[in-house]
Amino acid sequence: MSNESSPPNDPASGPTPHDGTNDHDAAAPALSADEASLAELGYKQELKRGMSGFGNFAVSFSIISILAGCITSYSIALGSGGPAAITIGWPLVGIFVLCVALAMAEVCSKYPTAGGLYFWAGRLAKRNKRHWAWYVGWFNFLGEVAVTAAIDFGAATTMMAFAALTFGVVPTALNTFLLFLVIITLHGLLNTFGVNLVNLLSGVSAWWHIVGVLVIVTALWIMPTKHQSFSWTMTAWHNETGFTFMPFVFLMGLLMAQYTYTGYDASAHVAEETKNASTAAPKGIVMSVVISIIGGWILLYSITAAIQDGSEAGLTALNATATGLPPAQVFLDALNNPTMAKFLLFIVCGAQFFCGMASVTANSRMSYAFSRDDAIPGSKHWKKVNPRTGTPTNSIWLCIVLSSILTVPALFNETAYLAVTSVAVIGLYIAYVAPVLLRRLRGDDFKAGPWNLGRWSAVIGWIAVVWVIFICILFVLPPTLPITISTFNYSPIAVLAVLVLSIVLWYARGKKHFMQHLDKEQLATDEKKLLDEIDD
Repeated sequence: MSNESSPPNDPASGPTPHDGTNDHDAAAPALSADEASLAELGYKQELKRGMSGFGNFAVSFSIISILAGCITSYSIALGSGGPAAITIGWPLVGIFVLCVALAMAEVCSKYPTAGGLYFWAGRLAKRNKRHWAWYVGWFNFLGEVAVTAAIDFGAATTMMAFAALTFGVVPTALNTFLLFLVIITLHGLLNTFGVNLVNLLSGVSAWWHIVGVLVIVTALWIMPTKHQSFSWTMTAWHNETGFTFMPFVFLMGLLMAQYTYTGYDASAHVAEETKNASTAAPKGIVMSVVISIIGGWILLYSITAAIQDGSEAGLTALNATATGLPPAQVFLDALNNPTMAKFLLFIVCGAQFFCGMASVTANSRMSYAFSRDDAIPGSKHWKKVNPRTGTPTNSIWLCIVLSSILTVPALFNETAYLAVTSVAVIGLYIAYVAPVLLRRLRGDDFKAGPWNLGRWSAVIGWIAVVWVIFICILFVLPPTLPITISTFNYSPIAVLAVLVLSIVLWYARGKKHFMQHLDKEQLATDEKKLLDEIDD
């Protein structure tokens, strides 16, 4: 196997001599700066580049979705540490997640391609390049499928709770699943219509989240007759886990924040549709996390301070609310105005809808790029781009179908559904940290792009690596006692299943086809040079 440290077509090693295998040189003078940058990475411009820098940020910000993640996973921290885990845990996790985002953004600036994480890993690995790209790609792809399923099913669950409060509809497994299918189909349609609509709706989504948080926070501070004190909101303790070692209980409560802080790699996946991608995409990654840290903490503090009964019994009752969403119960109890409480829940429903739409956008672009490199079975179908809209239409519907299949167990057993989607957080963060680790191992061989961390790169990068290793260990541990079928942590099984699947697929097709036998019409360089992988 070749152990050369830099592929011939890597910009870090200088211009790539043209070998006469295609007509890229003839077209080069007409290329824009973004198209030329993409060509240096080995690909021709196929997707429509119509997304602004704000639109790029908005896609990642929408997937993080503080109005979705903070609301739907609030009960995790409420039962595992209580207010202290909520209000202290959010910014604590946010600092480390920001390090991960900063480290990812620096690599994104160098390689602004829709493939994102897996392509970065392949470029940065000193050896076994295709192996690194393959396994990172499968964790990223299946993690995003699981996230899309979890977001849209969560949206359906919240909307059913809203319908129950507003119209007296009785939520069942069947009508919740049917609503999920409607929601995810709408997301597929909206993404199919073109990047201009996605750019517009992403901007609407960002403002919906910002204004929505302001409305909810304002209502929670003006309307209630009483609030909890600052000291109670920041330090009050509540434990329903069954564990008695309090530091461990607090750490398990951090899952609420860590679950919400996912999806910001979306800015990389839409890089080929973003103008001035080498700076706009990394900024989108970082700013989506920064704004989420600030806005999320304000939202969580306001909800927690508005809890009316802060006793142990009161917090236990709140976590067991019939609405299924403790924040929704806080709205009802604190505002003493059912109409206003329903309106705030409607804002949350809207945010979750936008969140799911952005998740489908990122998931489909990643699957398009992965198929372009011949990774997914049936790649010749999934890598096609609609010439009218400039979107990967087939990949969009591939993601819709896979996420729907992944959610079918929710019809019969919610525990089974949670088991199959539990790969979302750990699987994605494994994919996030791999290129960061490889970048650190490259040392000075890595030539930074226009957006970089300068002298802070090493410190921030290693903090990111250590944090992800820590959470991957932490979040495979059992979250509650006693351990039963419904409380068992299925994340290790889900991660192992992804690993086994990717190994099987590697020997079934990846070893022969992945980044080896590509459709040259989509390439700006010879396929044998894409990762400089000469021999397996």
